[in-house]
Amino acid sequence: MTFDTGGLNIKTDNFMYTMHMDMSGGAAVIHTLVLAAKLGLKKNIVAIVPAVENMPGGESYRPGDVLKSLSGKTIEVLNTDAEGRVILADGLYFAKRYNPKLVVDVATLTGAIMVALGNRASGIFTRDTKLENLTRELGERSGDYVWPMPLWEESEAEIKGTFGDYANLGKQGRYGGAIAGAVFLLQFTKDYPKDCPWMHIDIAGTMLPTDDEFLAKGAKGSPIKLLLSLIEKY
Repeated sequence: MTFDTGGLNIKTDNFMYTMHMDMSGGAAVIHTLVLAAKLGLKKNIVAIVPAVENMPGGESYRPGDVLKSLSGKTIEVLNTDAEGRVILADGLYFAKRYNPKLVVDVATLTGAIMVALGNRASGIFTRDTKLENLTRELGERSGDYVWPMPLWEESEAEIKGTFGDYANLGKQGRYGGAIAGAVFLLQFTKDYPKDCPWMHIDIAGTMLPTDDEFLAKGAKGSPIKLLLSLIEKY
């Protein structure tokens, strides 16, 4: 998301200023690919970055719109500021054509993950226990801390649409918002091969450094070190 104003559901001014860094997930993926190439890692890696800008205007999508995704599943727009998951839905489905063995998406997806975990850890969502445990271990080693969040089947009811297959906002609004976002993305990975686990990393809370990390102002590159470690070890 090159810049996220929130679209027609526009953000307030205090949440707008840093939205040029809403592209931190895509940037992390691109830089991880570049780093893996420079290090000469003998791995077949594909980076998919669906890039758009979320702005109000005459051609903006609107609350109440029903969008047809690349998969053919329809998405009911309840809030235009839940846009990242809409483009990731197509990115995740597009990944299937590469017959992957592992799919990991990275996004500054929800403010709700910051409510849950603060600014020192990213949230990870996967139903593969082995991948979850490995990612936690690598996060501790790399300094890109992560913490697992639930992906219960019951949570899928939260994103069922009224006029579309899925709604881009959970029925409980901001309550459990990070889970609703991840469960939404899950719907577009269900056609993956059984031996291909998927993991979603919500980095909204770790996009910027905390004061005691003594880093320069701006995006800190989370979770490039974790992704590189995952490529090396998986």
